[in-house]
Amino acid sequence: MQPITGIIETALYTENMDRAVHFYRTVLGFTSLTGDARFHAFSVAERHVLLLFLTGGSLTAATLPGGVIPPHDGTGTTHVGFSAAPGSLDEWEAQLQAHGVAIESRMTWDRGGQSLYFRDPDGHLLELLTPGVWAIY
Repeated sequence: MQPITGIIETALYTENMDRAVHFYRTVLGFTSLTGDARFHAFSVAERHVLLLFLTGGSLTAATLPGGVIPPHDGTGTTHVGFSAAPGSLDEWEAQLQAHGVAIESRMTWDRGGQSLYFRDPDGHLLELLTPGVWAIY
């Protein structure tokens, strides 16, 4: 059996799709791939996909031409960490503050990496991490 080679999609749930799409497109600069009233997909560094789902919008299966996507949903705040270039967190902090996004915390890790923590409009904890946070990153 071949090993799993990565995580391609990460999903967050939102109470307000327009507000969430605006945040991820305008504040974080993600490129839209596709979407509708129920979901939105963003390209993250052209190798990962961030999916936003309207809370309660995927409680039934979605039948598409290629098959069926089983129902799913989520509640509460979650956490996603995005990789960032070394030395870029000051610039990111200024970008976030320019859009009225509060910085909750900064962290310097034992391996030398740094993290910047903030929240999206739905209260999900987002993190920008530079290399040196994990043994593998």
